[in-house]
Amino acid sequence: MTTEVTLAPTAASPTARQVWTRARGIALALVLLLVGAVAIAVVRSDARHGELDPRSADPYGSRAVAELLADRGVSTRVVTTLDEARAAAGPDTTLLVAVPDLLTERQQTGLHSATSGSGGRTVLVAPGGAAVERLAPGVTADPALSLDSTLAPACDLPAARRAGNADTGGIRYSTHLEADACYPSRRLATLLRIPDPPTTGSAEDTPGDTVVLGARDILFNNHLDEHGNASLALQLLGSRDHLVWYLPSLSDLPDPDDERSFFDLLPSGWLWGTLQLFIAAALAALWRARRLGPLVPEKLPVAIRASETVEGRARLYRKANARDRAATALRSATRTRLAPLVGVPVTQAHTPESLLPALSAHLHGEPGDGQTLHTLLFGPPPGDDAALIALADQLDALEREVRRP
Repeated sequence: MTTEVTLAPTAASPTARQVWTRARGIALALVLLLVGAVAIAVVRSDARHGELDPRSADPYGSRAVAELLADRGVSTRVVTTLDEARAAAGPDTTLLVAVPDLLTERQQTGLHSATSGSGGRTVLVAPGGAAVERLAPGVTADPALSLDSTLAPACDLPAARRAGNADTGGIRYSTHLEADACYPSRRLATLLRIPDPPTTGSAEDTPGDTVVLGARDILFNNHLDEHGNASLALQLLGSRDHLVWYLPSLSDLPDPDDERSFFDLLPSGWLWGTLQLFIAAALAALWRARRLGPLVPEKLPVAIRASETVEGRARLYRKANARDRAATALRSATRTRLAPLVGVPVTQAHTPESLLPALSAHLHGEPGDGQTLHTLLFGPPPGDDAALIALADQLDALEREVRRP
């Protein structure tokens, strides 16, 4: 006859309601985080539409600068490819590179070759360390940004002195070249004007130069009316009759030989953010990890009979084929129980020199000599399951004999 047994859930198994109660806080936090990220992305995408585009009237566009330049007779033309930017370089042209960091290494080198010695002005807007070293050799970007956004000229450049304070605080630069270093922050300039090397036999009235600008703020529509931003922007971009505004785009295909890895395409902010998230996750894991310490007794939710515990432990020994440990446990328990019966302290129950003489004297040699007792209580582990069962029977018989009145 087969008996079907249905096991009811134990008190330690959480119900679906309990799981939801525990997890709803985390789920709510994740939903709020997702909604916040979407909202921030929408707001930023709307606010940054047409950033640094002279055709855009958005807060971060640059249409106001282009219109002011047009009033002064300076034409502005937008180009989106490197070939157009290189072809436009000339003595009567100011070439503004809006986002130099988007160009590949080969493109940056090619652009510098086209503008160097052209007699025109090249304005680099907030180039990073790698970009500025190729577009303006001899200039180095400092990793630490300026703490202040509004800075004083502190130089002899006429355009900077007339403009006064301006929002140039951003990337800081240093150079060993002959240059005008303006708007310093902690002794490093946020605006550099590097004149082109003189050309032998050149008759140019206005030599070419390169302007490295550490921040974009003076070109934004919403910052143009602050401090001397408008004056500085007009003087830097209006020194020639024509302004070519280079906005790198997807149509500006890089050279097929100029391969960029996946990490080169990621902005540096994402890499730093990922590193910070990894450190935060490691710290959280360390904080929540299980601590190793002394065992703490805990009451079980149900009472288990001793026979079930013994049977379960025996099955574990059998499954692991651990006859040696099983025999050690049986002998140790038997010695612990026999020692008080023959007048031996429990602390000396596992010492043959103390236990065996007292046990032999108590039995008067009935179950065997001292060598037999030593083999029974302190001998080697049994070789098979049958020998283990025989050992258990012999130990049980010895204990009954000692307990017999």
